[in-house]
Amino acid sequence: MRDIVQVATQVFREKGYSEALTAQIAARAGVVEGTIYRYFPGKRELLIRVVEQWYERILADYDQQLAVLQGTRARLRFLIWRHLSVIHREPGMCRLIFHQLRAWPEYRRTTVFDLTREYTRRTLEILQQGIDAGEFRADVPLRIVRDLIYGGVEHHTWVYLRGEGDFSPDAAADAMTDMVYRGLALPAPADAPAAAADVTLRRLEAVARRLEHSTRARAASARATPARARGQSAKV
Repeated sequence: MRDIVQVATQVFREKGYSEALTAQIAARAGVVEGTIYRYFPGKRELLIRVVEQWYERILADYDQQLAVLQGTRARLRFLIWRHLSVIHREPGMCRLIFHQLRAWPEYRRTTVFDLTREYTRRTLEILQQGIDAGEFRADVPLRIVRDLIYGGVEHHTWVYLRGEGDFSPDAAADAMTDMVYRGLALPAPADAPAAAADVTLRRLEAVARRLEHSTRARAASARATPARARGQSAKV
């Protein structure tokens, strides 16, 4: 069965769901088509198994890399970047999930739906950690923020998935992380802006005083010059 799933993964990525035939998968796997139906009731169930294994690999890798990252912003940026990178690296698989599986009426009753929730759950955990650490506002609607992140990523990559353009996972992750983090972050302490403003004001006042002193000195020098000139003329 493992060989069948591996070959099916390749065929689905290359041809999409509609154009992928079980006969093609069987031929590449070196088995008769009936062998596929010994393990899977149909092509749909085979696709679900393909996506299950794909998700399981991604989730295991996520946990390993998240374990070494410290800080809410870094962890949030990693999840956004990784989602963008997965789409950039595996558009065929993402098209199967976004455009094919989600359109099925029974999608919410599949294991793929459960894995998708598990995939996005880590984002909810990181957002909650930001609240617990005092970085984010306590009234943050976590599920809405999660939907904004993943919906924003999918909208941003839509043209790419259609094969009509490209995008930079790094640049997009930086921009999205910055907007999300700034939007959720608690405001600075009330005295911080005032203190910063006071420092700026004092600096401006000091510059103004220096300019005023310099202007007065030049004016005094200018007034003294004619007087000295008259005094020298009288002596002559």
